[in-house]
This record gives sequence, C-alpha cells and structure tokens, in this order.
Amino acid sequence: MKAVVMAGGEGSRLRPLTIGRPKPMVTVVNKPVMAHILDLLKRHGITDVVVTVQYLADMIQDFFGNGHGLGMNIEYAVEEIPLGTAGSVKNAEPFLPRDEPFLIISGDALTDFNLEEIIAFHRERGAKATLTLYRVPNPLEYGVIITNAEGHITQFQEKPSWGEVISDTVNTGIYVIDPEVLDLIEPGRSVDWSKDVFPRLLEEGEPIFGYVATGYWCDIGNVQEYMRASFDLLSGKVNLEPLGEHIGGDIWVGKNVEIAPDAHLYGPIYLGNEVKIKGGVVIHGPAVVRDYTVVDNRAHLDRVIIWRNCYIGEAAELRGAIVGRQCSLKAKTVVFEGAVIGDNNIIGEGAVIHPNVKLWPSKEIDPGATVRSSIIWGSRGRRQLFGRFGVTGVVNVDLTPEFAAKLGAAFAATLPKGAHVTINRDPHRSPRMLKRAIISGLPSAGVHVWDLRNLPIPVARYYTRVSEAVGGVHVRLSPFDQRVVDIRFFDANGLNLSKDAERNIERIFFREDFRRAYMDDIGLISYAPDAVERYIEGFMAAINADVIRSAAPRVVVDYASAPNSEVLPEILDQLNVDVIPLNARIDANRIALLPEEFQEQLRQLATITGALGMDLGVRLDVGGEKIFVTDDTGRILDHQIISAVMAELVLREEPGATIAVPVDASLVFDQIAAAHGGRVIRTKVDVQALMAVCADGEVVMAADCSGNFAFPRFQPAIDGLMAMVRLLEMLAVHKVRLSELVDTLPKFYIAEGRVNCPWEAKGTVMRLLNEQYKNVPLERLDGIKIHLSEQEWVLVRPDPDQPLFHVVAEAASEQQAKDLVEKYRRIVEGLQE
Repeated sequence: MKAVVMAGGEGSRLRPLTIGRPKPMVTVVNKPVMAHILDLLKRHGITDVVVTVQYLADMIQDFFGNGHGLGMNIEYAVEEIPLGTAGSVKNAEPFLPRDEPFLIISGDALTDFNLEEIIAFHRERGAKATLTLYRVPNPLEYGVIITNAEGHITQFQEKPSWGEVISDTVNTGIYVIDPEVLDLIEPGRSVDWSKDVFPRLLEEGEPIFGYVATGYWCDIGNVQEYMRASFDLLSGKVNLEPLGEHIGGDIWVGKNVEIAPDAHLYGPIYLGNEVKIKGGVVIHGPAVVRDYTVVDNRAHLDRVIIWRNCYIGEAAELRGAIVGRQCSLKAKTVVFEGAVIGDNNIIGEGAVIHPNVKLWPSKEIDPGATVRSSIIWGSRGRRQLFGRFGVTGVVNVDLTPEFAAKLGAAFAATLPKGAHVTINRDPHRSPRMLKRAIISGLPSAGVHVWDLRNLPIPVARYYTRVSEAVGGVHVRLSPFDQRVVDIRFFDANGLNLSKDAERNIERIFFREDFRRAYMDDIGLISYAPDAVERYIEGFMAAINADVIRSAAPRVVVDYASAPNSEVLPEILDQLNVDVIPLNARIDANRIALLPEEFQEQLRQLATITGALGMDLGVRLDVGGEKIFVTDDTGRILDHQIISAVMAELVLREEPGATIAVPVDASLVFDQIAAAHGGRVIRTKVDVQALMAVCADGEVVMAADCSGNFAFPRFQPAIDGLMAMVRLLEMLAVHKVRLSELVDTLPKFYIAEGRVNCPWEAKGTVMRLLNEQYKNVPLERLDGIKIHLSEQEWVLVRPDPDQPLFHVVAEAASEQQAKDLVEKYRRIVEGLQE
C-alpha cells in the first residue's frame, strides 16, 4: 500500500519554534516528528510514500530527499497555494494508485498506532473511507466522531462545546481512502476532509467507518503538546524506534557524549551526539539536550528541551523551558517555566527570562536584563560587537570561523584598498583557528596581510606603528576564561581603535555592507619581515643599556609559557641580566590558568626570588602586556604599590614630569608628584584612555594600577617587557633595592566592591547620585567621584559591559575604606528601588 504524508503545515501555534522551519521538521527528542512517522510507516511495511508540501517545502525535500537512505521511496506533491487537507491529497493524485486504497497520515503528529490493523479493518468492512479514531480526555479541541456498534460513522462534531459533547472519540487525521473518493474533490480548490468530503460521503450513504485505535497519539498543535509528546516519547510511553544507546538510569545518548564524573543526571534524559556535560551540572528529567550542545559547569536543567548547537553557560538555570537551535545562554542566565527561546538567540550573563515569555529568533538580551514579555520584532539589547577587551566571546559559540571572516572583511572595509594590516595570535588552537578565518576576510576587501604568527602583543603593536601598516589584529585566549577568545584591533599607531572606528566596523558588520575586491585587487598574505629584530632595535635605543649592564641585576622571570620567551631573553642577554627562567617553554595548554593555579605560580615566583636573594621577580602575562612583581624579600607587590614605585622612580629621574593614572588610583600619586614638582593626569578606567593620553607626547609614564604600564618615548602602548626593563634601569640608576623603596612609600588604603544594577536603572542611579551630592566636590570623568576630604574619596562607576556598578574608596585606614564602600553600595541599591 502507498501512503500520503501530509506535511504542508506552518505550525503557527508552535511559534517561535516554527519560524524558519515547517511544522513536520520540529524535532521530537532525537529527530523531526515526520521522521518518526516515516519510521512507523516502514515498520508496517509501507515504503512507497508521497509527501504533500507547501510551507518551506524545500526544507523537507532537502532533508529526506528521495528516501533511499531510509530504505523508502519518497515523492513530493508541491502545493503552490494552500489547498486544505483533502485538496492537498487531490494535488498528489498523479502519484497515487487507482486500483487500491491508500493511507493518509499527518506528518506533524506523534503516534505508534498499528497501521496494519487499520488497513485490515478498512478492507474487512469494504469501506470507501476509514477514519482512525482515538479516545481523549478533553475532546473540545478536536473533531468528535460518533459511530454505531459496527463502526459506521453516524455523525461529525467539529470542535464541540461541553454541552454538545456526546463522545470522546476524536479524528486523528489518519485515514484509509479508496481512490474513487478523490473524484469528489475539485482540483485546485481548498477542500477539507472533515468539513467537506466526509460529511458528503455520509450524506450520500457511502460506507464510511471509524476505527478506534489503541496506543499513543498526540497532535503537536501547540508548545504544551509539543513538550508533552517529547517527554512521553522519552519516558517510553510511545512504542517507536530506540532513541540511542541506553547507558542506565533512563539516560539515552548519541555518539561521543562526554559527561563529567561529578555531573548529576536523573532520567529520563536524552543527550544527542557529542553533547558535553561539564562538572557539577545537574539535570532532572524528562529532559532533551540535542547534538553538539555544551552544558557548562554547575548549570541546572529541569524538564527542558534544548536543540542542537547551543551553549548553556556556567551556573545557568533552566526550568520547564525550550531553547531553539544555535542559542547561547551565558553564565548565570535564568529561564523559567514555559519560556520558549527561538533559534540564534543570545541571552546575556545574568539575564532572567520570566515564565511563558517567547523570544522570536535572532534576538540579543542584555546581561542582567529581566524580560517579562515576549519579544517578536527587533532585538532588545545593544547591537554591538566591541567590549572592554575588543570583540569577545565563547569560541565556536559566539566567535565562529564564519563570524571571524565577516569581522575581518568589515575591518578591511574601513581601510584603504591596498593597505597593509598586521595580524598576530597567541599559541592556543582556538586563536589560531579564528586568526586564519580573519585572514580570509581581510584580503577579500583588498587589504594585504602581514602575518606576525605568534608574538607578544607589544611587539605586534610596535611593528604596526613603525611599519607601513594602517592597522592590526591580535587574537588571544582570554586570560580569565579558556573558553573565551578576545579579538583586539589596532590603529596605525598600534593603539586600540577609537570608539568611532569600532562603531564603523559594527555598522558594516551588521549591515553586511562589505567591500569586495575584484581579481587582482584581492589582498596578498605574507609573513611580516624582521618584526622581532625591529622591536629589539627600537627597545635598546630607548633605554640606558650601560647602566643596567654595570649593575648586572639578578632576576627571576616567569614567561607564562607564552611567546614572551621568544623576545625577552635576547634583550636580557644583551643587558647582562642574570636570569632564572620559569615557564620559558611555549605551551598552548598553559595559556589560560585557573585563578588558583595562577596564584600558586605567583607564590612560587616569590619564594624563589626571596630564597635566592634575587633583586626582583617578574611574571609577564600571556600577551606580554601586564607584569606581576615580587621584591627582593619575596613579597608579592600589589598593583597599586608597584605603580606607585614606578611613579616615584620616574619622577626622581625626571623631576617636573607628567604621569598618567586612572581616576580610581590612590591619592598617593598626587603626593609623589608634588614631592618632585610633577603633575598627574587622571583618565577614565580604561586602558585605551590611558594609551590615548600617552600618544599626546606630554606623559613620560602611564600606569593603570592593575599591572599595565606604558612608556611613551618608546611606544605609547602598554608594554610589559619595557616596564620590566625600565624598572631594572631605574633601580640601577638610583642604586636602591626594590623592598627599600616600597617601605618608604606613604601608606594608603583602597577598598573595592560592586553592586548589581539592571541596565534600565543605571541612568536613574547616576542622575540621583548627581542630584544627591551636588553640594560636595565631584569629578565626573568616569562615573561620579565624591571627594569627602583631603584623604577620602568614593568613586561610583557604572560598568560598560555588565549590569553593575563599581564602588572604589580611599580612606585613612583599611577598615574605613571598606566601610565607605559598603555605605555607598547600600546607597546605590537604595536608588534602584
């Protein structure tokens, strides 16, 4: 027997799951619902199938093809306009036999009915049409069918009220039809079986029967029924093909699934191919996590359905929710019961999606946002690429090769055709992959690429500035999270791009307004010549090498298993520095360390420095920009302290000079500058702002008080290699030990804290703070800095990337500073109410 599978439904009540896919292609646990129907047909010996398609027909045809891969023969009858349930079968008449009955079955319902019994019943009764019926507890949403004792249909009730209900047997949309019934249907018109054809057959006295089937049937008409069908299949209530490999505990898995030893899974659960369940994850079934999805550390999932290629961030919590394809839910996201997140959505860190909210595809929700109503049009949240560390995201989730290629093309489109751009990376495989994708995008817009391979960031910045390059790119693994990659862009001076330049790239990227080079205008890719040699030459010219050689300092250097060891050893060798190297071999697996691992390495550096009586110990960060310093006694120096030491040394060397620090730096810098007749320039709490001041030519040193230093006479960019060598030089010039200098600094006490604040409340908080403290001295350089006395101040600063405020305070004692932070934290919390 031949079967007709009706697969033309749009599934409007299933939106947003059916935005971009027809209803039969909605996945039920491990495959589209229509695939389950084809499996059922094949089980009962029906392999010759006609599929009626209309809405997004190509998607169904492309997925199932001719059916040979399933051991079936599939043909397609395409409707140009919707023809109704009977009209669509009439449209398929050329594919159907004229000498035997055929089966009609819906491609968007889930069932395990015995089709052979239904066909046998039809033949035994000599019926023109047999309707498969099913008993349901609530028949109001279905067409109710009344039959007599022999199975003859006597009455149709289309979606009756409770007062009209006289039966609980409903029409399932599964029919066996004799071909002459099609003669009653006019071609090209919209005709319905239940409303038009079957009542006419009944009126004309034709033999039309109803077969009450046993087993499972669910019409997947809305989101609630979709979840019910999925969980019923997962719970074994539907007798269909096995879902995958059963590993015990009612857990079914696909191929190459990874489950951390300390994850807690309570079935029934389905995990698709190559799903990764990380440490501390808790999943309560019934739950479905489809192919290639990553559930990160300590996430909690309860009664959820998550489709393919999703990322569920650390400590995220999802309860009773559905997540579509290729979604990224960042850390600490909370999604409540009944919420449906459409395809390609990005939910920012700490965002909360309230019950029954529906997000249509391709929306972006701000970190910390609370979404209480559905979002259909537009996208709530900022449409931007750039953050504090450039373009940042989880590798192969937010930052994919195709994304990186588009990003490279967008950057190139802002530059002159024929210009050169440098590109650099750290040694890890993730930056390597994305760097190569960016490289493919740059020449497409007519820009030439100088590949620096993997060098410290200061070397890349310097080469960009002194060469003919008009910009640069550096791709690194985030030092804070090994899952995250940062893509930084430089201007012709090797500095981070201005906000205007970033917005220009964003505009081109989102509009996809890329410049395409033609033939010979396509850019060339080559390795940058003499990058390290030019950096070292300029470096040596910018320092007093002789004074360092004469002092012959003894130093412990931790190269962080990074490319710093490709450049700095040669410089130190030329300067006659006695070095004990740590982590000098490049190791891509040691690029990103857990906080406890990093602190252990720092303690090791301090122990070695103190025990061997070395002059100092320095650890460079992976990019070569930031330094961590221990003095000759093995004491680990706070970033504010080493910044103050640098300021003291620079101003001793050049009395009256100007230094730059951010607005949240201690007043000790003003005291040091005053003692030497110098001047302090305050900047925003942003490395780019610090480097921009350096580019003006007045500043001799800049420090961000978090380990980053710039010495503009060499280059205006942050440079940890230069910071370390300048520290050695100035200690040698003044013949002073680092520990002695630290002990002579004025005492200062700074405390820091943060307070959560929704994005929508930030502006209100800032306005109310300005109004509340309008009668006291204020600075509004970056946030609001309230000067309480000559020794005390508080800075309340909104974070540019997260829904929170930073609160920093300085006072005469450590406890007073902490008390100030706590006081102003409470004030900010109160202003949100």
